[in-house]
Amino acid sequence: MPTPVKLPALGENIDSADVVSVLVAPGDTVAKNQPLLEVETGKASVEIPSPAAGIIREVLAKTGDTVAVGRTILTLEGGDAPAASAAAPPATAAESRESQLSTSTPVVPSPPPAEARPAATSPRLLKAPEPKVPGHRLVPAAPTVRRFARQVGVEISDVRGTGPGGRISIDDVKAHAKRLLSTPSGGRGAQRELPDFTTWGEVELEPMSSVRRLTAEAMSFSWANVPQVTHHDVADVTHLEELRQRYARRVEAAGGKLTTTAVLVRVVASALAVFPKFNSSIDIANQQIIRKRYINIGVAVDTDRGLLVPVIKEAGTKSISTVAAELSDVASRARERKLGADELQGATFTISNLGGIGGTGFDPIVNWPEAAVLGVSRARIQPVWDGQAFQPRLLLPLSLTYDHRLIDGADAARFLRWVCEAIEEPLLLSLE
Repeated sequence: MPTPVKLPALGENIDSADVVSVLVAPGDTVAKNQPLLEVETGKASVEIPSPAAGIIREVLAKTGDTVAVGRTILTLEGGDAPAASAAAPPATAAESRESQLSTSTPVVPSPPPAEARPAATSPRLLKAPEPKVPGHRLVPAAPTVRRFARQVGVEISDVRGTGPGGRISIDDVKAHAKRLLSTPSGGRGAQRELPDFTTWGEVELEPMSSVRRLTAEAMSFSWANVPQVTHHDVADVTHLEELRQRYARRVEAAGGKLTTTAVLVRVVASALAVFPKFNSSIDIANQQIIRKRYINIGVAVDTDRGLLVPVIKEAGTKSISTVAAELSDVASRARERKLGADELQGATFTISNLGGIGGTGFDPIVNWPEAAVLGVSRARIQPVWDGQAFQPRLLLPLSLTYDHRLIDGADAARFLRWVCEAIEEPLLLSLE
């Protein structure tokens, strides 16, 4: 009897993926770990390997489909493929009865899968049962919990469950409602219907990629929920540029490229150790500040699919040469769609450098739940008065956007001035 092969777990808080290409067809003989499908999660492209050797009997997913984690993607005969490689832990008898009852409640069809996506900033882990209605995912919650959610005006599908397999409790609903009440607009921007543009001429419709869609959702959520302020400063990088050119070949020999971004990753990591508030997250629902004892720096990379942010883990423990080599590697693989989902998660602070493109400055948006983001613009030679005459100096504009609920303006000014001084006087890093 053919064994169903299901879409496995692809990373933390990822509950669905887009099928980019199907690599097998019915009748094909496959070996264990042979790629079956290529999927895109919005964070990375991933090949799904065969869990066992055998013959493909039926392919149930096609290019362009959106498939939930745990859903059958094909059937395999002759192997011992796990029937539920990503299934949630078994529910108790009481939970099973509640689940059966909950599926009997009326279901309102949602929009097609390509548009019905959970926000990247409101992740939740589902048990991934087979959908009863195309495009609809059942939410693991008992009827009593659903009824309570309706009574308090909360959309149950927006709630993140903390129980086994992401199961939602009444306390989860209360916490979600508290978060909505403590943030402007409840995390939702006002949506207005677009006009009919064909009234004025011909138009072309282009589906949003998963990367672009999730970026839009994340930025909308951050803009609506995080009170953001941007502080600007300028660093004199004349001396740094001389050092960069002097030691560029040594870093290239180590497999990297000595860029301003690589230096900034190391400088910012040191600054976060001195100013731990910038390496924190604010939990309004529980009235807590979460201080992270690790320092992971996300670096925005421009790709043909949109903006990806690979993460340099434990950046404060690495040399600039090591950071430069890692940056070159992840940036290259980001553009080639070869990054793993884990390489795009866990950042505590983000750097976005647009200096290679141009511009005199910009205000980046905080990548929630981080507390701040650093924007870097193009350095330019400008005249600076030294007390006797104007001297040509290479000045680098920096923009620090921060969550004003957690960080005050004076904190931001001190943090960014420290970064500027560390860039201008590299010996400061050793002293600290």
